[in-house]
Amino acid sequence: MGMGAGTAGGSVSEINVTPLIDVLLVLLIIFMVIVPTTPRGLEALVPQPPKQNQPPPPENTRTIVVEVTSRPGGGPPGWKINEQDFAKQDIAPKLTEIFATRSEKVMFVKGDADLDFGSVAEAIGFGHAADVTNIGILTPQVMAGH
Repeated sequence: MGMGAGTAGGSVSEINVTPLIDVLLVLLIIFMVIVPTTPRGLEALVPQPPKQNQPPPPENTRTIVVEVTSRPGGGPPGWKINEQDFAKQDIAPKLTEIFATRSEKVMFVKGDADLDFGSVAEAIGFGHAADVTNIGILTPQVMAGH
């Protein structure tokens, strides 16, 4: 009784890759459908200047601008909301009061050029604490030719 090394009834040691290719093609089609086809950019909100010959808007619909100003001599920065001075610890409660009744929660932050970004980031943090959904940053206008 000899044992033969034939392939008539033995097991196959090669992997059948045909089902794996089918699964790969199905996954490829699924991911192509899921990925959005149109790229979307960032939404930009720009404060609009008031129109001429129009009465001033009511206080609760004005654009809110939080301004961080540098002090001469390198002291702590000054804080303003719509050109009105506030202490730093009063900014977050005032913003919470302002935005409590507003449906459109948009705020702009303006900082002096010689400030470090940490002060501007604090102003953004105060806006987030007041549940403001859209926070824009105002930058100084750059004049052409300078």
